[in-house]
Amino acid sequence: RKKYMLLFSPLLFFPFLGSSGEVELVAIVGDDTVLPCHLDPAVNAADMTVEWTRSDLTPRFVHVWRDGVELVNKKNVAYMERTSLPINNLKLGDISLKLSKVKLSDRGSYKCFSPALSGQASVELVLVYKYSVHLNSEDSSKVVLQCESAGWYPEPELLWLDGEGNLLSAGPTETLRGPDDLYSVSSRVTVEKRHSNNITCRVQQRNTNQSRETHIHVPGRKTKKQSIVLVVWKYRSKRQGTVSCCKK
Repeated sequence: RKKYMLLFSPLLFFPFLGSSGEVELVAIVGDDTVLPCHLDPAVNAADMTVEWTRSDLTPRFVHVWRDGVELVNKKNVAYMERTSLPINNLKLGDISLKLSKVKLSDRGSYKCFSPALSGQASVELVLVYKYSVHLNSEDSSKVVLQCESAGWYPEPELLWLDGEGNLLSAGPTETLRGPDDLYSVSSRVTVEKRHSNNITCRVQQRNTNQSRETHIHVPGRKTKKQSIVLVVWKYRSKRQGTVSCCKK
């Protein structure tokens, strides 16, 4: 019987190796993601048995594909109607798992396996929070900052701090709880334009000691730019990505 190997495709998915040797995949809570796994050489896998599992779950099956159909009766209820193996991809040897509406509980190690394959492959799913700060000019001397963060559980609190770490008086925090039981928080604060006026938005959970913050520099009165800063915080790592855009 011919054997095939499992292959991750960095050219398609840009994964990077974690300390355990697994592929580490970063996903945003609430978004869709794809856990990569491929056959090498690429052959039609539509009639093969493909299993995606998590060993820390009971039952451990996240998705089971056999004889051209998904075996839903073997599936862990936490993943009902949230996973798929697109048939067109299977025909090309791509057995990557699509995971929809990522939840905080989805973080962990996933294994891709098939009896027809040589060995198995692992993907470590790491989650991030959505975090954004908007800066809008109110007049020549003041600006309004709005901070938003999503993907939290349990409910967090949002604080504004000045450059010396003192609490700022801000508007009430708006808290929303989504159908996935994750919380989103947002708040606004009005600050004066000063030279070197640095403001911090901090979101924290007292009972879990989780805390994330981002810093923004409020331009002086002579600056007429508006800025939007988007910061994505990784759930378990200190790495972060920042994208900024400024326009006159």
